[in-house]
This record gives sequence, structure tokens and C-alpha cells, in this order.
Amino acid sequence: MIAADDLIALVRNYNPKTNAKRLTAAYEFGKAMHEGQTRHSGEPYFSHPVAVAAILTEQRLDDATIITALLHDTIEDTKASYGQIAEHFGDEVAVLVDGVTKLTNLQLSSLETKQAENFRKLFMAMSKDLRVILVKLADRLHNMRTIKAMKPEKQVQKARETMDIFAPLAGRMGMQWMREELEDLAFRVLNPEGRQSIIRRFITLQRETGDVIHRITGDMRGELDKAGIEAEVFGRAKKPYSIWRKMQEKEQGFSRLSDIYGFRVITGSEEDCYRALGAIHQRWRAVPGRFKDYISQPKSNGYRSIHTTVSGRDGKRVEVQIRTRQMHDVAETGVAAHWSYRDGVRSENPFAVDPAKWIASLTEQFDNEEDHEDFLEAVKLEMYSDQVFCFTPKGDVVKQPRGATPIDFAYAIHTRIGHACVGAKVDGIRVPLWTRLKNGQSVDIITAEGQTPQVSWLEIAVTGKARTAIRRALREVDRERFIKLGRELARSAFENVGRKATDKVLETAARALRLKDRGELLARLGSAELTAHDVVQAVYPDLAPDEGDAISPRRAVIGLEPGQKFERAPCCQPLPGERIVGITYRGKGVVVHAIDCQKLSAFEDQPDRWVDLHWQSGTHPAAYDASLEVTIGNDAGVLGRICTLIGEKKANISNLVFVDRKPDFYRLLISVELRDLEQLHSLMLMLEAESDVASVERHREGADTLVRG
Repeated sequence: MIAADDLIALVRNYNPKTNAKRLTAAYEFGKAMHEGQTRHSGEPYFSHPVAVAAILTEQRLDDATIITALLHDTIEDTKASYGQIAEHFGDEVAVLVDGVTKLTNLQLSSLETKQAENFRKLFMAMSKDLRVILVKLADRLHNMRTIKAMKPEKQVQKARETMDIFAPLAGRMGMQWMREELEDLAFRVLNPEGRQSIIRRFITLQRETGDVIHRITGDMRGELDKAGIEAEVFGRAKKPYSIWRKMQEKEQGFSRLSDIYGFRVITGSEEDCYRALGAIHQRWRAVPGRFKDYISQPKSNGYRSIHTTVSGRDGKRVEVQIRTRQMHDVAETGVAAHWSYRDGVRSENPFAVDPAKWIASLTEQFDNEEDHEDFLEAVKLEMYSDQVFCFTPKGDVVKQPRGATPIDFAYAIHTRIGHACVGAKVDGIRVPLWTRLKNGQSVDIITAEGQTPQVSWLEIAVTGKARTAIRRALREVDRERFIKLGRELARSAFENVGRKATDKVLETAARALRLKDRGELLARLGSAELTAHDVVQAVYPDLAPDEGDAISPRRAVIGLEPGQKFERAPCCQPLPGERIVGITYRGKGVVVHAIDCQKLSAFEDQPDRWVDLHWQSGTHPAAYDASLEVTIGNDAGVLGRICTLIGEKKANISNLVFVDRKPDFYRLLISVELRDLEQLHSLMLMLEAESDVASVERHREGADTLVRG
């Protein structure tokens, strides 16, 4: 445990004028209050508040915040009272400690409705004094660093809460280093196999290529020196979770990722940022579409930097971030820059913005939201979002989160425009509504009178504003259809447990689920916002079938007419977990496609044949074929090991065809039976990690390119 003098020394490093006497008093008070208490690891409990305070010194925070860290658990876990803390350390500290205590008591990972209400309270507490959340984030960081002492089930619960709430919150507030560490610590608990596979690939890569970071850093310093630019250059490998997330988002294997390594160039002025960019682009080829200028278009949390990706040494793609020292301070500490000290005085950083404005706008935007789940979804999306900047035909800038589509763009302009949307042009070219928008694109929304939102738009839209507006419109336009479908689903679900879905039973279920009436319950059931399992469990918890029971492939899809048959499209082989849509055929029923299947473009002018579909929630059996194209080394025993690995992942090989045979490698097409998309990604990652596997790709018939894992 850090001693009081050592903690004070950490504060004095950035604030020589710190009140050492006051810090010592807080240290001794906290130590006395926690006397006799221990952590799960057996260490004295007070070692935790001290560690939290030390984390906050890294962000150069003021004395009040450091003292709050030392005392943050006293009201909650000891005999200390609010009045005592106010008497000894003043009202400012007492209010901060009380705020942290209230945040600790919020069950952020509880039932959805309660969770949404607690999120409102979380933002209210943050808007009063953001230092409360700074202490809470540091508290969570230390708990995650020491999580191994907890019981396994508690580790998983804390890790999920960290991944869902605290990590994106830290990122949204500009504290990117904390977000990355929180994500990686949670990743270690939630998917240790995936994390280890990334680390193994890194080790193999370093063995094959040597110290790439040192060589590229040296090359960049040389180019900047030749251009007469004074700058610092740093390089690092991305954290395992950051790489994993990019692999999932881009559907690419480890070997094809372009930004495994990141480099930062810190200059003395904004002018030098652009000069450095020119020097780097003059030396290395820039990768098209990978340039972002956050200096001229800052993020909402004050982040400023130039991002570019270049083909560096040996043709390897590397990401480069260029910014000034002041921009770097904001990029590293985010909201904490408001309270940062340097040489005993509050440092004035012209690039720091007040994130309280973001919190105020967020709470105002969703304060009148009637649906708690919509509020929660919108808040989480807002915290996760990374922005892209697009333009209207008139040249107005519209900010959207990464992954936004023309549907999101339309609703961002006006709800009326969103409702009437029938198509979109991006840079003058007609594109499908599910197209992902990119920075700098011009978007023209095509509207038509009489158009109404479609259910499939919920699968396309990503912003909380768009999804909320679509849901509300659908409830009004399609309410009767959803109620009819919901009644059929309820009838079938209750018959499965030997009961009848009477009006009284449905009214009881609605009350238990906190819904207005049975009509609202049936409408939500029909629109797949509620599962039949939830409804049965609300009335007959002892009779409800276990959600872990495998779902029959015959009833795997929601949204079909009674008795209507369906089959999976062989071109895209959609799996549970993927967004899907159906195309009707006479005498054949419905053919289910993945929402991004290229063959869907042939049906764009036949909207009457489209059917809005969803996979049933729950556990599916391993009954869905997916094709993998695998390139392996031509060595004895390799194919056998590959087949064994597939078996270990509980996947069955249904077919295997050699596509190409060369003296040094084989290329083969393997058909495997899987449960869902998650099992596919897990299997592909495990194969990708094998040293004898050169590549693993998901094969889809008729696609221009393979979908990489």
C-alpha cells in the first residue's frame, strides 16, 4: 500500500502548492475508518482507496478529487457520516463523496427498466460535478485490475458492466487510455481464449518481423528531421480487445488488419501538424479513405488530431496520429483536463471542452422518452459512438456515429424526412439504405408522399433518435398487424406449457412486465421487442421452458405468416445473430437472406416481395451450414489438426472439397454446421491463430469478395 508521504509526493510532482496537511489528514481519517476491513485478496481494504487516489494523480487532479478518492467508501462501508466529512474536509469534499456513494448504490446491470432509471440518475449526478464520475471510473479501474480475487460469477458480472457502461463512458468523456484498459481487462474475463489467440498471433508476428515499432519510429523521426520539424514520435501495439473489435467490425482476420500498430507524432504547433502530415505522405503512400482531420472538425469531447494510414516499411499499413502537446493532453485525459494542474496552477488548455454540455444535451434529448428501453439503448449508442461528418446537398454538415446509414441521416435532418424516405444518393450515386456512411460524403435523401417507416429499418438504423422514431411510427401504423401476430405467438407459447392465452392471463403478464395493457404487450410481442418466453415467464415462472433449450429450426424465424415455410438462401447462408430479410416466391415460401447479401439488390424495385424477419432469441442447435475457405500448409498432420480444432468448437464438418493443391499449400472449402454467428467468429479466430493456417475466409456464393473472419 502506498504510504501517505509517497502519495503526497505524487501530487507535488504536478502541484507543488498542494495542501499536504489536508491530504495527510484525509489519509489518516480513511485509514482509521477502514481499520480491520479487508479486500477479497486479504489485503487491508484501505489499500483500494489509496490506489484509486494514485490513479487520479496520473491525471494531475486537484486536492478535492484526491481527498474524495481516499474517502469515497467511508460513508458506504464505515461508521463515518456525511456530517463528519463536511466538518473535517469541507462541504465540497462531502458532496463529492456523497455523489460517489450514490453512484455505487446504483445497480447499473440490473433489469432493463430499472437500469434505464439508474442511467438517468447517473447523468444527473455527473452533471452536478463531473469529478464524481472521475473518481468512480478510477475506482472501477482498480477493481478490474484486481478482479482475480473475486468469485468467477462476480468477475463476469463486473466485466460485462465494465464493457457495457464504464469503458464506453470513459471513451466518450475523452479518456481513451482508460477506455482501452477497462475494455482489455473485461475482455480478459469474458473471452480469455480470444484474448490469448490475439497475443499468440502478436508473438508470432514479432518473431517473424522483429521490432517493427522501433524501426518505423526511427524512419518517421528521420523524415521529420529532414523537413526541419521538431516533434516527438511514439509507437505502440494496439491492445488485444481493440484488435478483436476491429476484426469483428471489419470481418477480417488478424493478418489483414491495417492498424495493429499505432504511431503518434507530437508537434509544437498546429502548423507543424500539417507540415508533419506532408512529410509523412511524401515519404509513404497514403491509404485512400483512411484520412480524418479532427483538428478542423473536432469531436464533441474536444478531441483534436489528424489521423492517416500509410503503407510503411515493407508495405505494412500503419495508423499515424498527429497533434500538438495541448491537443495530446486533452486526448489523454479528456474531461480531467478541466481540473488538471501544472506547476501548482490550473492549466489553461484552449482545446478542452466542458463535457457537462454533452451530458446536459444527452439528458435533455432523452428526458421526455416514454420508453425506458429506448432511452437505455439511445444512451449506450451515444456513449459508444465515434463520429463521421457528412454533408447535405446544400453543404450543411451533419454529424453521425460511425456505422450510420442514410436512414439515420434522414432522421437527423427531421423526423418527417426520415418517415418519408424511399431512397438515398451518396455522392450522386443511388445506394441501398443499409449503406454505411463515410466521412466527407454528400448525402441526398429521396422522399415520397405516403411512405411510412418499414420494420426492416430497425435493423438498418443505428442511432437512438432514428430507432426511437421508427418504433413509435411502427407502433401506430402496424399496431393491428403486430397485435395479431403477437396473439398467435402468445397462443402458441402458452399452449406449449399447457395453458391458454386468455385476456386475463395477458393482462396479468402486461402488469408484471410494467406495460400499459394487453394490447401493448401483444404489439411488442409481434414486433419482436418482447419474446414469448418473457411473457410466459411473467405469469408462470415455474412452467416457462428454459431459454437454454434449443430452438427448433422450423420455428427459428419470426415474422412469417402462419404456416408459411422458409429456407436459408444458399448464396449468403445467414446465421442466427445476423440481420436478415425475406424474399417471397410463389409456391416456395420465403427465402431468408442476410441483410448485406449482394443478391438483394436485384429485388430493390419489388418492395412487395420483401418480408421483415428476425431470428428467434435463445439458443439454436448446430444445424446451419456455413462455408469456410481455408488455406493451409502442405505438411503431414495439418488437415487432421484442423478437423480436430473444428470438432473442439462443437462444429460438425458436413462437407470438405479441395479447391486448389500446390506443392506448399492446400486451399479447401469446408462446410460446417453451426449454431450462430458468434460460434462462426470464434471458430474462425481459433483457426486463424494456428501457425499452419495461412488464411480463413467465410465463403459466400455470388459475392464479389469473400467475407473474412
